[in-house]
This record gives sequence, structure tokens and C-alpha cells, in this order.
Amino acid sequence: AGPLAEIFSVDLTAAISRCAHCGRTGPVAGLRVYARAPGLVARCQSCGQVMIRLVSTVGTSRLDMRGVTVLSIPTGG
Repeated sequence: AGPLAEIFSVDLTAAISRCAHCGRTGPVAGLRVYARAPGLVARCQSCGQVMIRLVSTVGTSRLDMRGVTVLSIPTGG
């Protein structure tokens, strides 16, 4: 949640994502996150495919979500 919270004004851990590879849906908080690379990689719990990549440098963040077909963000309303 930390790195994504720097980009989005809502808490994405409660958002529901759908894997572009296997179609599994679940909360973003349930993705397997690996942060030992130059950036953050979040993989599907079911098939292991990469869903989210986040690389941050000074003054810039690059977010690649091509592994997510749908992201449902609760708005509280």
C-alpha cells in the first residue's frame, strides 16, 4: 500500500483487480508483492503472472498495470 499510496489518493489495497491472464478477481492487498528488484512487482495469487509494476525515481513514478483488466475502486458512497 505504501508505494501506491504515494500515487493514488484512495487506498488501493481494498480495490478489486482482475488478472488479465487467468481472470481471477480479488483485492489488490492479496497480490504477491516482490520489492527486491529496482521496483515493485505484484503478481496474481492464482497464476503468478505480473499484474502491476511500479518503478519510482526522484520526481517520477512509472506504473504499468497491463496485467490488470479491471480495477474496481470502492468510493465509500
